[in-house]
Amino acid sequence: MPDAADWRSTDGGVIPALDVDSVDALRRLVEATTDIDGIVAYKLGIAGALRLGLPAAVQAIREISHLPIIYDHQKAGPDIPDMAHRFSQLCREAGVTAIVLFPLAGQRAVSEFVGQARVAGLTPIVGGALPLPEYFASAGGFVADDALERILGAAVEHGAGHFVLPAHDAAAVRLHAKALQDRVDRPVLLLPGIGALGGSIPEVFAAAVGCRRYAVVGRAIAAADDPREAARRLGEQALTAAGAN
Repeated sequence: MPDAADWRSTDGGVIPALDVDSVDALRRLVEATTDIDGIVAYKLGIAGALRLGLPAAVQAIREISHLPIIYDHQKAGPDIPDMAHRFSQLCREAGVTAIVLFPLAGQRAVSEFVGQARVAGLTPIVGGALPLPEYFASAGGFVADDALERILGAAVEHGAGHFVLPAHDAAAVRLHAKALQDRVDRPVLLLPGIGALGGSIPEVFAAAVGCRRYAVVGRAIAAADDPREAARRLGEQALTAAGAN
């Protein structure tokens, strides 16, 4: 089983998304996967946090696993900057390791949410894109096409080294990975959208050579007939893909 800090300093692995809404389902999923090679952390989403309360959800995981816990508030960051300190402190008190931030509200949102996360001892994981057909303005959405590029650039200026990019678009991952590598030494990429949303671990890992790459996997593990076997297979796939590139 990997050490709790390994995912931030090594390359390759899978982060199961604990998108469940009962403590029993959460515990079963963690118990089934925590000792599998290639499983390096867990991502806790808003459903579990709202159902159980964030501290209780973290405690339920901690009773079984020492692996890092990433909290994805879906999506923290597009808020008034004054919320950054309160949000970061609450997450720290709950015992999470890292938080996903989508600071779409502008430069000050980036500086405050990234900065306050770091002050609280949390790892900020910064993104700004979702694998939705009508997300960016050119496709009919309300988010500027260059928003992600600008957010990532601003986040780097404020010390971020961990980022989240949708895995369904390998070309976009390649573009952003290259830009990040020009400014950050071996940036860490979390890559959600594997499986049903169109992402492929070998393809997206190959698009981000030079970065430390982690596939975030939800339904392909949580909804599998045998979550343990699914996690074993995907963990092996991620480690193999990372080793090949």
